[in-house]
Amino acid sequence: MDVSLSKLWEIIADPTLAEMGKNLKEAMKMLEDSQRRTEEENGKKPLSGDIPGPLQGSGQDMVSILQLVQNLMHGDEDEEPQSTRIQNIGEQGHISLLGHSLGAYISTLDKEKLRKLTTRILSDTTLWLCRIFRYENGCAYFHEEEREGLAKICRLAIHSRYEDFVVDGFNVLYNRKPVIYLSAAARPGLGQYLCNQLGLPFPCLCRVPCNTVFGSQHQMDVAFLEKLIKDDIERGKLPLLLVANAGTAAVGHTDKIGRLKELCEQYGIWLHVEGVNLATLALGYVSSSVLAATKCDSMTLTPGPWLGLPAVPAVTLYKHDDPALTLVSGLTSNKPADKLRALPLWLSLQYLGLDGIVERIKHACQLSQRLQESLKKVNHIKILVQYIIWSLTVSNFYLQFGACPWNLPSAAPSAVGRERHSCDALNRWLGEQLKQLVPVSGLTVMDLEVEGTCVRFSPLMTAAVLGMRGEDVDQLVACIQSKLPVLTCTLQLREEFKQEVEATAGLLYVDDPNWPGIGVVRYEHANDDKSSLKLDPEGEKIHAGLLKKLNELESDLTFKMGPEYKSMKSCIYIGMASDDIDVSELVETIAVTAREIEENSRLLENMTEVVRKGIQEAQVQLQKANEERLLEEGVLRQIPVVGSVLNWFSPVQASQKGRTFNLTAGSLESTEHTYVYKVQGSGVTPPQTPTGTRVKQRLPGQKPFKRSLRGSDAISETSSVSHIEDLEKVEQLSGGQEASEANSPERHPGAPAPLEAEPPGALQDGAQGLQHDRPQVEEPESLR
Repeated sequence: MDVSLSKLWEIIADPTLAEMGKNLKEAMKMLEDSQRRTEEENGKKPLSGDIPGPLQGSGQDMVSILQLVQNLMHGDEDEEPQSTRIQNIGEQGHISLLGHSLGAYISTLDKEKLRKLTTRILSDTTLWLCRIFRYENGCAYFHEEEREGLAKICRLAIHSRYEDFVVDGFNVLYNRKPVIYLSAAARPGLGQYLCNQLGLPFPCLCRVPCNTVFGSQHQMDVAFLEKLIKDDIERGKLPLLLVANAGTAAVGHTDKIGRLKELCEQYGIWLHVEGVNLATLALGYVSSSVLAATKCDSMTLTPGPWLGLPAVPAVTLYKHDDPALTLVSGLTSNKPADKLRALPLWLSLQYLGLDGIVERIKHACQLSQRLQESLKKVNHIKILVQYIIWSLTVSNFYLQFGACPWNLPSAAPSAVGRERHSCDALNRWLGEQLKQLVPVSGLTVMDLEVEGTCVRFSPLMTAAVLGMRGEDVDQLVACIQSKLPVLTCTLQLREEFKQEVEATAGLLYVDDPNWPGIGVVRYEHANDDKSSLKLDPEGEKIHAGLLKKLNELESDLTFKMGPEYKSMKSCIYIGMASDDIDVSELVETIAVTAREIEENSRLLENMTEVVRKGIQEAQVQLQKANEERLLEEGVLRQIPVVGSVLNWFSPVQASQKGRTFNLTAGSLESTEHTYVYKVQGSGVTPPQTPTGTRVKQRLPGQKPFKRSLRGSDAISETSSVSHIEDLEKVEQLSGGQEASEANSPERHPGAPAPLEAEPPGALQDGAQGLQHDRPQVEEPESLR
């Protein structure tokens, strides 16, 4: 096919058509090569040319223009994350894009040739679609907006039921208001779009609830629909149209189209069907519920996503015998440009052929079945929705991390709500991770009313577009298995983290149900107003420093800072965790680090104030010293010439009076001691930096917050911990009454050497670690 496509334009007799095909091929190749080079450069942003310059008088060549287009297409990749979905445009995509260029070229033909050509294209495409999707004797309307076909069908239904609508218009609708019935599971915004397009008030819409007790929770309740229809007829309204689903937009359920068709025939209601499951009509085996859609009055198909065809219009197939009403409704047109909308699809269908169309739809179903079979062997994953048509699983089904017990009837309502929010956050994180790791899978994250947040896999809408293969399904399953341990462990560590934070002074646990990590914590400093939700500059400063310190530890955890849920105060968000995280050490590190930052900040503030007061006091004492010197020397000695003569005859024996400012004590001191003894005073010992109550000894290469290792590593760690305990015991003996026993000559041969007497006060704050002036203790032989 590659050779035939490359040689195609050389055998075309029409020179304009051949030149257009070559230009299109070269343009597509140039854009694809530019995109490939941009991806290989890894972040080198091309000039986007957002500011338009003057139009050049001499014009530009095609290469420059296409380069500008490429820059505009990919110029913002550095500012915004690149889309995880890249459409697979192969030869069939080029054929579809060629249809738009051919349509513009064909429109330049004379009227007679244009009429014959457009009529042939429209009739062929309509016939092929009706045969492929088993819709006999139907007409086709091609439209760019997917909902536009349904709006035209509503106009046709209004013209069919209201005979005087063309003459009287709104007065006819006012006397007998039409009613359009939509399922509660219909796509969002569909009813509002129809009312805006038709000029109808919102009371003309009737939303039919889905089954809640019997049957599926996403299928239309047929019995309740019949009750609604009878009530509307009694009120003088006209039931006009019913929109059924063969695959709802959110979940993918198929309504009971057979029963709905019988009900519509009974009350004269137009039945329109839409949904992704209509694609299975092209297969050899079709479920009875979907097959019943072939008897409806109209249906909307989207062959572009199903077959992976870009820029292909949607199609609405309908049955109606009055060409005048279809013309006034906008379903048919005498304009050749409207008929040429079918040209891209006409070319693509011929390129794929019937076998190619069926194969692409069947391939999507097989991908879904393959993923389902693989996930049956994976724990903690629930398949919420699935559809079986003979041996094929079709449409979309939903994955969910199922380690959450919110379905237990014995759980309290508050606990159920909290657990559900937590699991929704975890499933949302799982979906986002899978979308980044396997972008070709086309996964989306959905929020279902009953099931909660889950991950949707819809191969019929994404497999052909993204070019997904069976190997990609295996990669997706492998990614799911790799993320499950993190999800399970994070869910288990949440309660432990909450208890540790609540038991630690100075820390406040923040319950944020939308955060998928271990949890959220806030440090409450001394001046923190707990009852206020206003901005806290001091707290923000402490949390910013805390976040910097935690990220410098280079652990496996991620730390972020953000506002507390429903508040403006800063807090620390802790991300997902693996099973070897020591939660107690994590919480203690947060508390100790935050306390150090607060103490250092207060020490700096106090020192600033002390220095300021010391400078003021020094200025006062300097002024007093000058006054005393003036009184002692006299006024005459201050005169330049006289003072020199007096000082020569009678020198003044002035004492050295200096001042030094002690930063530790925060006071001015005399320098007399320095001049007399030729040494500088030691001053007061500075306060110790606050540290943790326990220090964990890590092995070489071990990251922070890791639990103790097993095997040989555990032995070495136990030895180091035992050594520290022995040092602390010796430290206690050296400072108390047990020192005499340690110095006794009668001791065990393997015991440590005795300690010499130590002056009182040498051991200070023993809980904070060994000081540098403590004696060296010999290591016991058992620990060497």
